[in-house]
Amino acid sequence: MTAFQTVKSLDEALAPIVDGCLLVVPREVSGVPMAATRALLRRGIKNLHLVALPTSSLQADLLIGAGCVGTLETSAVSLGEYGPAPRFTAAILGRSITMKDATCPALHTALQAAEKGVPFMPLRGLIGSDVLKYRDDWKVIDSPFGNDDPIVLLPAIKPDVALFHAPMADRFGNVWIGRQRELATMAHAAEKTIATVEKIHDGNLLDDPVLAAGTLPGFYVESVAVCARGAWPLPLPDHYSADGEHLALYAKMAATAEGFAEYVERYVYERKAA
Repeated sequence: MTAFQTVKSLDEALAPIVDGCLLVVPREVSGVPMAATRALLRRGIKNLHLVALPTSSLQADLLIGAGCVGTLETSAVSLGEYGPAPRFTAAILGRSITMKDATCPALHTALQAAEKGVPFMPLRGLIGSDVLKYRDDWKVIDSPFGNDDPIVLLPAIKPDVALFHAPMADRFGNVWIGRQRELATMAHAAEKTIATVEKIHDGNLLDDPVLAAGTLPGFYVESVAVCARGAWPLPLPDHYSADGEHLALYAKMAATAEGFAEYVERYVYERKAA
């Protein structure tokens, strides 16, 4: 195997994410690409259809507050112990974004449909829930294999780009995702996958009998950018914890539009993440 030109600068790697892109990103405990998110803000990306699989926190709130998101599809956005996500809450109350309510199993199912190359997947657990009232793209039909047996059909979510942060990659484009298997689902479903990583592994990850099982093969990966502590201030599981002090600061500043603008000026445009 020969090395490909997959290792790029951050801005070069993010080039496939354009205005109007259908972008899928992972939940907080799976490796959120915050350095990449700040780079997208600096570029002024607009009208993203953001799919957070299956929830989000700071990343979605930051993108929404900066006016980067046109449509959001997820099951929750929250800062957890630091309170509600303030810019998400303001956007919903102000109806400045299109919200496509979902559930965690529904989002996984729709991504799995794209992963398998089929136009839809069935899911039963939505029957009887209010969320069906607000999703006219989800269809309830009678099962063809039983009488009086309704089932919900979910259209495949086919992202233009999957974006996540991982511990390491090699120069062949293979990315080690460890136990975060939803990252593989994202990559399988998306047209292109971009990964930011803590470091470049010396050697081929797929040749290592210990690391190979947790490795996403390079033929799924469009590009890789090295961003040390690239999930900050969110955690990278098994590597570093969340910066609670900074998240509390964000929650306080982003409570108002003026405070959010000051936060972005200070931490996105002026000061590098420590």
